[in-house]
Amino acid sequence: MGHRWGWVKQQWASYKAFFYTGLLMAVLAFLGKALFEHWQAITTIRITLSAWACFAIATGITLLAFTWTGWVWGWILEDLGHPVSNVWATQIYLTTNIAKYLPSNLVHLYGRTLAANAVGIPLSAASLSVILDTLLMISAGLILGLLSVPQSGVGSAGLGLMAVLVIMHPVVLRSLGQWLTQLAAAITKRNPPQRANPFRLLRYPWRPLLGEISILILRGLGFTLVVQALIPLGIEAVPRLISIFSIGWLLGFITPGVPGGVGVFELTVSQLMIRPGVLTDGPTLSYGLALGSVALYRLMNTLAEAIGAGLAWLDTKHSRTATTPILRSSLVAKPNPQNGVKN
Repeated sequence: MGHRWGWVKQQWASYKAFFYTGLLMAVLAFLGKALFEHWQAITTIRITLSAWACFAIATGITLLAFTWTGWVWGWILEDLGHPVSNVWATQIYLTTNIAKYLPSNLVHLYGRTLAANAVGIPLSAASLSVILDTLLMISAGLILGLLSVPQSGVGSAGLGLMAVLVIMHPVVLRSLGQWLTQLAAAITKRNPPQRANPFRLLRYPWRPLLGEISILILRGLGFTLVVQALIPLGIEAVPRLISIFSIGWLLGFITPGVPGGVGVFELTVSQLMIRPGVLTDGPTLSYGLALGSVALYRLMNTLAEAIGAGLAWLDTKHSRTATTPILRSSLVAKPNPQNGVKN
């Protein structure tokens, strides 16, 4: 059995690049076909001066959401017993997040793990912080997405949310931490430390979870502003648009091998926007208008990510204090055992 499993892993390592490439090409081909078929409806979209103002505000809100995401990652590291400067965590997140558009959709997660490990955080704790951040984002997407999930899918979505919430329980995460510690020891070819877990998680991560929900709400508001600028809808459509955005973002996030969820997000959101009873109770939107608004949102979102990465990179170059991952524990004065005087 072990030999057969080893053969499967070897074959997957050899062909996974072809699988991811084929999946990405299939998604982009389907998206291109939809754009081609509805190009005439897309070209009817007129961007007015007020629409440009909405785009600018949406870019600012989306940039704030990305900045807030880095801050929440700092909270996660703190809950794991490794408090760092939240400014440093935000800089690392913004500079690595742009890498999610590279193949495999995992490079940015790996970059954050290496950055945390480089400042003295154990590899197992750094890996768990990224895993926990991912689980929290998935939970936030499920919570907000349940608001507009078709009735037939509420049960499955609810079960998925319960499973993720259970996995994030401290007892389960400590078991996961033990496994990550052993894996890190095997990778570095070192003996595992005597302590099974070089970090602690004393409470359920409610604070980071609420932070992730607020992040998706901010990003959903940015999406709503783009849609409302092109397709005027009532104020009652705002919660539904945020929920639709959350579903599209979640499916794009969990789809393997699709950089940044490109294609998956656009197709999912546009299909939900034209589905009767999901966005509006009255007449549905045309597919071309929905697809065009989602494509413009993608452009705005990528611009916000690029601006955030550029500003964070400049800050790390010109502000030494901001880029130093100051451990708060090191700032606490400790008594000198020789003379009893505090340092």
